[in-house]
Amino acid sequence: MPSILFVDDELSARENYRTILEHYKHEVTLASNVREAVAKLSSNGPFDLIITDMRMGAESGLDMLREAHKLAPEVEVIVLTGHAEIPNAIEAMKLGAADYLTKDSDYKEIMVVVEKALEKRALKREIERLRTQLRSEHSFRRIVGRSAAVTQLHEVLERVAPTEARVLITGESGTGKELVAETIHANSSRKNAPFIAVNCGAIPKDLQESELFGYVRGAFTGAERNKTGLLESADHGTVFLDEIGEMSPETQVKLLRFLEKGEIIPVGSPKSRVLDVRVIAATNRDLNEAIRDHSFREDLFYRLKVISIHLPPLRERKEDIPMLAEALLQELAPKSQSKVRKISDDAMEALCTYGWPGNVRELKNVIERAIIFSDGDRIELEHLPEELFARSLTTSAGPTGEIMPLDEVEKKYILDLLERNGGNKLLTAKQLNIATTTLYRKLRMYGIE
Repeated sequence: MPSILFVDDELSARENYRTILEHYKHEVTLASNVREAVAKLSSNGPFDLIITDMRMGAESGLDMLREAHKLAPEVEVIVLTGHAEIPNAIEAMKLGAADYLTKDSDYKEIMVVVEKALEKRALKREIERLRTQLRSEHSFRRIVGRSAAVTQLHEVLERVAPTEARVLITGESGTGKELVAETIHANSSRKNAPFIAVNCGAIPKDLQESELFGYVRGAFTGAERNKTGLLESADHGTVFLDEIGEMSPETQVKLLRFLEKGEIIPVGSPKSRVLDVRVIAATNRDLNEAIRDHSFREDLFYRLKVISIHLPPLRERKEDIPMLAEALLQELAPKSQSKVRKISDDAMEALCTYGWPGNVRELKNVIERAIIFSDGDRIELEHLPEELFARSLTTSAGPTGEIMPLDEVEKKYILDLLERNGGNKLLTAKQLNIATTTLYRKLRMYGIE
């Protein structure tokens, strides 16, 4: 229920407005002067809306407006005025009031203005909620791990994010380069401006220049209207150039000019445009090798590499896997409306021993798949993909280097699963994805009572 503070030195006005506002299911608090209103604003707030008379003896609605801005700047204010005082009401709006009402307004006019101000307040709340969520989603805590590499990465990001320095992020595919770039942007002074991610490898080389820098009508066949480039779309914000090593030589020249002078020239345009964009680039290629084979410009490389951040592959920081897996589970399970809340010891061991050629991206996909296949409240070994499941069976079958017959591996796994399930054969058969009769037949074959 929206809460409204009504301030007026006339009792009849206070009672009249309370009757109207309460009829429309609003919670109303009354004050007869600015001093009383300030006390209630301090003790009863926050309110969603303040409606204040313009003239109240020695005080005015402008005094109330100033006090409200000091104590609760997020609250909307409507001023109540006579026709002769409308210039004062307009002055109040210049000072931040949401709107004004004349004293002869009927209840319909009153409620139109009140609901409009409350909608504005609700919109501000939603914007702030989304900003808070964005800050949370892109806080340094999103980069999960306890390894020395992750600890050092946090320290570097805390120093680099608030600056204007260009950053070059290197690392294999799936190591989280875009997440790092988003985190830098979200913790910089540009956080409320656009973040534009561009995958250079996904844009055909003959289109890269026009996509990044835009073009004017008639620049080439098919250019029927002006097109704003991705760099201009990121003005005052950040552009993330992923797979920078796949950029064409022609586009590299124009990007170098932009980094040196801060200007772009759209394709076919005689005029340059000045932009304010922070550039973060990333690559999974060895750019030093690309420089040697003349596919990447050395001067561009050093322009981009003011700060260099390398993300190691997941196989080199396996101590981070348990924390990463748990964090991904907590992130993904609610999205699937799943009741899965934990990962079994066997499943976690399989996750920790796997090589992860696809890095964190592959781990995320595996966790998401396991959540879908799990019927209980935790991820079990059998919910993992075959390459992890089979590897776990092999490593647990016997001592390192021992090759065990397949039937022995199967027997051991069935026994382990039965023990974990407290001897429940129906549950065990379900987890093995076989009929109960098949399980009984295998138990008899292996001589298991």
